Amino acid sequence: MRPGIVILALWLGWALSWVLAALWSNRTEKRPGIGAEIRYRTPMIIGILLMLLPAYGRGDTLRLWHVGRTGVWLCAGGVAAGIAFTWWARLHLGRLWSGRITRKAGHRLVDSGPYALVRHPIYTGLLLSLFASAAASGSVLAAAGFLLLLLGLWMKARLEELWLVEELGAGTYADYRKRVPMLIPFAKRG
Repeated sequence: MRPGIVILALWLGWALSWVLAALWSNRTEKRPGIGAEIRYRTPMIIGILLMLLPAYGRGDTLRLWHVGRTGVWLCAGGVAAGIAFTWWARLHLGRLWSGRITRKAGHRLVDSGPYALVRHPIYTGLLLSLFASAAASGSVLAAAGFLLLLLGLWMKARLEELWLVEELGAGTYADYRKRVPMLIPFAKRG
């Protein structure tokens, strides 16, 4: 089996399972308007489209590097590890999860499991998987797509944090922010 096919299968499996798991979620009580969300969704949509464009068939004009077969297998492992991390976080949140910034029925601060390592472990796992996918591709398009997705996820995390301060109270979330890094596990808090 080719490692590129494994990476594609991992992403397709994750996407399908993620959509199906969205059915297992508490009722949404409140969410910000679409105007707030469009700012982070735009770079994410463009980033996804860029990452989906194949670099092969265009010569080496769009290729930044070649990682070789072993490198692509290592990247497939990075995609799998990132996906596993997203699922750990998703399962740990349980019915409080949402793909959008929302307040769910019974909403509370979750600060255990992967949420004790980073405040946004789903985004961390996605970024690891996206980075590994871009590295496996080695193309200008994939690198640009990754950077746009990084920007979009960071913007979403910042908006989510503002939302959580408002919904959970500044004191509760401020203490959590002091203790736990945003996206990079074990990063020093400053």
